Amino acid sequence: MTRLAIDPARAALEMAEFSQRMSRATGLLATLDLRGEDGAAREETLRLDGTVLWRYRPLAPKADAAPLVICYALVNRPTMMDLQPDRSLIRGLLVRGLDVWLVDWGYAGPDDRGLTLDDYVNVRLGKCIDVVRRECGVPAVSLLGVCQGGTMSLCHAALHPDRVRNLVTMVTPVDFHTPDNLLAKWVRRMDVERMVEVLGNMPGALLNATFLALMPYRLTVQKYAGLADIADDRAALENFLRMERWIQDSPDQAGRAFAEFVRWFFRENRLVRGGLVIGGSDVDMRRIRCPLLNVYATRDHLVPPSATRPLAGLTGSSDYSEFAFDGGHIGIYVSRRSQELLPRAIAQWILARPATPAAGIG
Repeated sequence: MTRLAIDPARAALEMAEFSQRMSRATGLLATLDLRGEDGAAREETLRLDGTVLWRYRPLAPKADAAPLVICYALVNRPTMMDLQPDRSLIRGLLVRGLDVWLVDWGYAGPDDRGLTLDDYVNVRLGKCIDVVRRECGVPAVSLLGVCQGGTMSLCHAALHPDRVRNLVTMVTPVDFHTPDNLLAKWVRRMDVERMVEVLGNMPGALLNATFLALMPYRLTVQKYAGLADIADDRAALENFLRMERWIQDSPDQAGRAFAEFVRWFFRENRLVRGGLVIGGSDVDMRRIRCPLLNVYATRDHLVPPSATRPLAGLTGSSDYSEFAFDGGHIGIYVSRRSQELLPRAIAQWILARPATPAAGIG
């Protein structure tokens, strides 16, 4: 057996230096105040209880394309789409001439515990899309669904194919029963119905703790120890603080809708196996015939590629494309490499398709 040769004096010196760097980093973090930061300029165009539809102000001449509606997940805040000026998918789309709208689900309160997936997928998302169609004078929109929002967007497009001109799914779970989907395995063992019965809504802090527990060392110890390496880099510490603020900003989930999502998708895998009914109507994926771009991250620990790529064979679209990003579930939004790559790929794909369908094409 080979024994490690450790110099106690050197080890003590390195620990002292590490402690000093951590002290400087935490000291500087305590002085940072990002509360006054604003994202890209936008205007509220619709409010449905806690749900808000935002329209972003253009940053370039308008391109000949259907307006783009972003449907984010319920489980986190859409801040990640516009984290800061140089890390913003939304700004990257705006500078390419797209007319960008965002559905902001807000925060579920005690009175929202009875909201269903029908309320989100059909009613609220449907009303937001109808406002965009009316304001822009178009029959259909381009819809970009992110993570859980992508699953909901697939359902909406299957239920209302006439409203969706192009569909982009990003890190979107489709097959919830793939062997490497650790999150799905954990969630399937949760007694969600009992938790909702007791708690009313599902606490966001509890869900956030579950996500962190999937990779405990990397997402806790390693991440915070890494502060020592950026102790004297104010910009890097500001980036760290923005990310932490987003991670901790986890909305509670409307109890009934959350229980339905867990049962229908995580447990019963109905998007793949069939039998999904929302609002009294069958969700038939074959009704999705619009152009479809499926974007996934090759090193995604929450939605592995195996969970999203099965979309290729489920819909009725004859115009299906995939875009693989070499990164993780969060890096696809905010890594430096993604800032040029991802918005360019999405915009080019949308702009390559007519803003309105040809006669007779639904």
